Amino acid sequence: MIPSRRLVILAAVLLLPLLVSPLNRTVADLGLLLNAALAAVALLDLLISPSPDTVELHREISEVLSVAAANPAKIAIQNRSSFSLTITVHDDPGPLCEVDRLPQTVQLAPGKQAEIHYVVTPLRRGASEMPEVYLRFRSRLGLWTIQQIRPLKTPLRIYPDIRAVYRYELMARQNRLSEIGVRMVRMPGQGREFERLREYRHGDEIRQVDWKATSRQRQLISREFNVERNQNIVIMVDCGRFMRNEAHGVSLLDRALNSAIMLSYIALGQGDNVSLLAFSGKIERFVRPVRGKPGIQQILRSTYDIQASTTVSDYSLALEYLTTVQRKRALVVLITFVTDELQLRVIGDSLRLRSLPYLPLCVLLQDSGLRSLADRIPESDLDAFHTSAAAQILAGQAHQAALLRESGVMLLDTPPELLSERLINEYLSIKARNLM
Repeated sequence: MIPSRRLVILAAVLLLPLLVSPLNRTVADLGLLLNAALAAVALLDLLISPSPDTVELHREISEVLSVAAANPAKIAIQNRSSFSLTITVHDDPGPLCEVDRLPQTVQLAPGKQAEIHYVVTPLRRGASEMPEVYLRFRSRLGLWTIQQIRPLKTPLRIYPDIRAVYRYELMARQNRLSEIGVRMVRMPGQGREFERLREYRHGDEIRQVDWKATSRQRQLISREFNVERNQNIVIMVDCGRFMRNEAHGVSLLDRALNSAIMLSYIALGQGDNVSLLAFSGKIERFVRPVRGKPGIQQILRSTYDIQASTTVSDYSLALEYLTTVQRKRALVVLITFVTDELQLRVIGDSLRLRSLPYLPLCVLLQDSGLRSLADRIPESDLDAFHTSAAAQILAGQAHQAALLRESGVMLLDTPPELLSERLINEYLSIKARNLM
């Protein structure tokens, strides 16, 4: 129980007669009597007020949440006391989440119930728990604020942003993928799987012409092919210490995993086999190849609790391990964040191994802070030094990136917030060009 403002003011006022007790004994006795009466009334207020246990609480929230996404939740409240109550409720989201639209206050008549709706936003992935709910209401006479910390444990599993998968599926069904930045590239004639015959179009290759159908129809008829299916994709996610950096409040590792999940879902929908390798200074996790859209659940369950390490990533170790588990030709997508050209050179030395039957795609997350520092106009000598240093670092990275491209390594340099859409478009383009 917490004394209300009313009780504190009354106690302060009734304390005044006691301050003049040395001057007037009668006033002092009156003050003692009034304070005793206030204490009795305060005690009576507690006795006649309902117990917090007469308020029933039930939390409803999905056990699987998406990181950095607003996940809906609600608490059902029922007043089982014989009095009307004005109840304030707050929820403890646990160590990995934060809540919005709380606390909330509802007024309930006896026997009535209500629901409060709020939002839980996970800040990090992993296993977590919402441990308790805070309950507070005024006593009958308003002299106390009665509160209780109600144990109400709800286990949570915080996954990468799986809602993006549902948004993609919805947009695909409505033919609105362009609204989320995805370009559905289709280049007929580049695959090997026959799809249909159609009229010849300007620009079709002569080898696409079906001469038997042309003779029957007495006009040029072309064959159209689908892009190939059942190809292998390995997504390598860097979990080293540099992936602890954040972009707009979300760690680079979370953004990388979100994009890996989206790419996996789309590749599985294209009929390809997808595996995922998470590494730092050691192999953190390996998900063996899965196929079909339901396989996305296995990838999610295997990666939702991966956290960034405190060690530097060992790219050579990761590639060496990959050669033992993936011997067939595959598109290898490496998602990482580099801080200087030396790190890019190490990546290049690992990816340029000619004996590997891989098509390497290196995805580099840009350092937005470094780029803004290099682009700003300096206002002092110190600012000029910082700007020059940032520009020099970026120039070194650009030079090393150019060497990587010349050696046959595909490179995608992107801001973290645009990673998903650009990675998906690059994958679709690779499929359409039959590079795999």
